[in-house]
Amino acid sequence: MSGGGIPHVHGHGTAHPHDHDNPHDHDHPHDHDHDHDHPHDHDHPHGGVRGFLYDLFVPHTHDAADAVDDALEASRAGVTAVKVSMFVLLGTTLLQLLFVWFTGSVALLADTIHNFADALTAVPLWIAFVLGRRAATRRHTFGYGRAEDFAGLFIVFVVALSAVIAGWEAIDRFIHPRPVENAWWLIVAGVIGFAGNELVAIYRIRVGRRIGSAALVADGVHARLDGVTSLSVVLGAVGVLLGFPLADPIIGLLIAVSILVLLWGTVKSIGARLMDAVDPGLVERAEHALRRTEGVAAVRDVRLRWSGHRLLGSAVVATGAVSLADASLVAEHAAEHVRAELHSVDDFVVTPTPA
Repeated sequence: MSGGGIPHVHGHGTAHPHDHDNPHDHDHPHDHDHDHDHPHDHDHPHGGVRGFLYDLFVPHTHDAADAVDDALEASRAGVTAVKVSMFVLLGTTLLQLLFVWFTGSVALLADTIHNFADALTAVPLWIAFVLGRRAATRRHTFGYGRAEDFAGLFIVFVVALSAVIAGWEAIDRFIHPRPVENAWWLIVAGVIGFAGNELVAIYRIRVGRRIGSAALVADGVHARLDGVTSLSVVLGAVGVLLGFPLADPIIGLLIAVSILVLLWGTVKSIGARLMDAVDPGLVERAEHALRRTEGVAAVRDVRLRWSGHRLLGSAVVATGAVSLADASLVAEHAAEHVRAELHSVDDFVVTPTPA
């Protein structure tokens, strides 16, 4: 290696002109084909009822690293998802409020208030996506992407609080039974609540997985759990029609317990993001992209972390380049390969060392 410090090369997905006249061959084949195996070491169950419930309520987000390769586009998609889902839930709440007027059902009123509160959980997530667009500062050198994960914590808190309130209401209905009128209207209202929440859940989870936002996925799971809660109104009304009024509080209590059990998967997902955990399969794919770069002899210390819905990372590569300029070029090509392999990478620093 020639004199001077070892360069740190950043991969930002942009082209960098090189106007130097060294004999290094610039006609490298940049093979971006994804014809290799991507190992994904998931510790979640597959198949059976347990696997179905896991995929339904604890959807994973690792494959989002392949989808959106522009940070601004990803943020816009997240904000759009938050806004659309918030207005859908507000519309659902207004429709349910009309049925509360006709039935006088306290259970339906509680579910309506619950859905209104859920619509408002979109606000901190909206703020987080907007904050995530701000440029890094000398105080926040990694930017503001982590605001998403803190919004996810708030969502987890709201879901847990909802489960506690639902359980409390169910127990109170055991102690103080209340008559339910117009049970058929309750069934219609419960179906409306379920449909609105499930549409929002599908949309949030799909966009969250596409852009890699664990917080948006958590909010989608939240909406799905709320849809199940709305179905409890339907089941309770059916029980009343069949002459079993205690069906309402029994189902309400079971729903509250199931929400707390299923919430654990979301807590682990958000907690993993806060602890800088990534899918090991992503690290292996980054290593593979580095190794197939011409001039790279060995790869060490590959690191990745999520900042909101974007990835940041670094690696050390050993190269046989004989000059500092050639080593820099090899490192730059290596960073470009990682950026092509994992589209959600915003910044990847490659440090070359002598082989």
